Amino acid sequence: MRRILGPYGGRRGQSVSSHPLKQFSTTMKSFVGGLFISVLVLLYCTFSLMRHIRENRLLADVQMNVDDLWTHRSSDGWRPSSIPGSEWKSSAPVKNGYLLVRCNGGLNQQRSAICNAVLAARIMNAILVLPDLDTNSFWHDKSGFPGIYDVDHFIKTLKNDIDIVTAPPDFRMVGNKKKKFKPFQLRPPRDASPEWYTTVALDKMKEHGAIYLTPFSHRLAEEINNKEFQRLRCRVNFHALRFKKEIMALSQKIVRRLRSEGHFMAIHLRFELDMLAFAGCLDIFTPEEQEILREYRKQNFAEKRLVYDERRMIGKCPLTPEEVGLILRSMGFDNTTRIYIAAGDIFGGERFMRPFRALFPRLENRTTIATAEELASVKAEGRGLLGPAVDYMVCLLADIFMPTYDGPSNFANNLMGHRLYYGFRTTIQPDRKALAPVFKEREQGRVQNFDGKIRMIMSHTPFGGPHRRVSPESFYTNPWPECFCKSSSDSVAERCPESVAHGGISGKEGNTSYY
Repeated sequence: MRRILGPYGGRRGQSVSSHPLKQFSTTMKSFVGGLFISVLVLLYCTFSLMRHIRENRLLADVQMNVDDLWTHRSSDGWRPSSIPGSEWKSSAPVKNGYLLVRCNGGLNQQRSAICNAVLAARIMNAILVLPDLDTNSFWHDKSGFPGIYDVDHFIKTLKNDIDIVTAPPDFRMVGNKKKKFKPFQLRPPRDASPEWYTTVALDKMKEHGAIYLTPFSHRLAEEINNKEFQRLRCRVNFHALRFKKEIMALSQKIVRRLRSEGHFMAIHLRFELDMLAFAGCLDIFTPEEQEILREYRKQNFAEKRLVYDERRMIGKCPLTPEEVGLILRSMGFDNTTRIYIAAGDIFGGERFMRPFRALFPRLENRTTIATAEELASVKAEGRGLLGPAVDYMVCLLADIFMPTYDGPSNFANNLMGHRLYYGFRTTIQPDRKALAPVFKEREQGRVQNFDGKIRMIMSHTPFGGPHRRVSPESFYTNPWPECFCKSSSDSVAERCPESVAHGGISGKEGNTSYY
């Protein structure tokens, strides 16, 4: 049977076909859908533009008063105190034996190791033999403890905490027999607990009469849940360890010369061969320089795959001298700022220093401020530990201190803790991880709001004020609150001992208790 269609293609008897309606409906849906997407895109672009404008305004509004940074940070009522509590007893008269340690690393790694050695001796009720300082191939320094520190002051300051001798005895008594003194050599585990010292180490000490711990860097845990132990570390670090008089005199002379023209800033510019090789930050150097860095790393550090961009973006590369200058200029420091540079030989030399010097021409170091004769008088003219000792004191006394790279127990970390203890002195601590994308944008030609972005990042730093210690921050970098107290507080735990509350140990410059 033949199907008869109507005039519009429908079956006879249907007056209107649904096909045009479907087409119209589909067209309308497409139109509405397209319109909806267009509206969404328009809204997104509008919101993005508004957010961009708002971000620009916010960045433009972020200002920093650099004049305020030349003064100490607010203490919020806190003051330094490492005086032991009433429950702390004087050193016991009968000892378990002798403790000898070999402190390896640079000046400040050795410094923290000395603090740990004193605490280990106290934990084991042992006599501490004056710590042996490593004379490694990098420093070529045989000064030893007596060549750097004031030995008499060290022993006197800690006389109520431990017994210290300058040298071990030649013999020891075993029953009624005299035996040659021979300490048992022991390698402590890294970050060993106090319990390791009261068990493994103490057993060997009682058996042999003495133990020799080597190497002794990071061999006692920093986070110990015993406030008196932590305060002992502060007594060692900030009171007992005083440099020799010659080093102190030269350091103070340099500071007076720097300050004769007003405020000055000290920067630990960690852009040296060993640090760059360790960090694996090679790509910015020439092929010849990269080969030197690779060879140094191969000889001194464990093999590890290190990619420059990856290392940089997680904040593992030291700031370049130019980046340091750009940070300071973005913060508002001008080219009249006097800057003392504490550093060894800058790897890459003047090629990397030139952009920094263009921004801040008033750069100084110990060789430009002190005479050759003055440096030679304390043997601080070349590579060795005495030059860094002078730099340490100048950085400690500077109005502002800025590290460009911080790692466990290195120069910058110890200084930040010392400046905190020394009256909350201003420290500018760049967040390398947060800064890395901003510097990368600049290298790619995207410089809009560069200064504002730098200021925004830097405005979130504590600048040396009291702040809670958060891992991986070291106790030696931030001994707050264990080594601080308040003259008046509702909390008994926070209150200063009476001697401190009435002017005992304070953070004022010139107080010889620190040195």
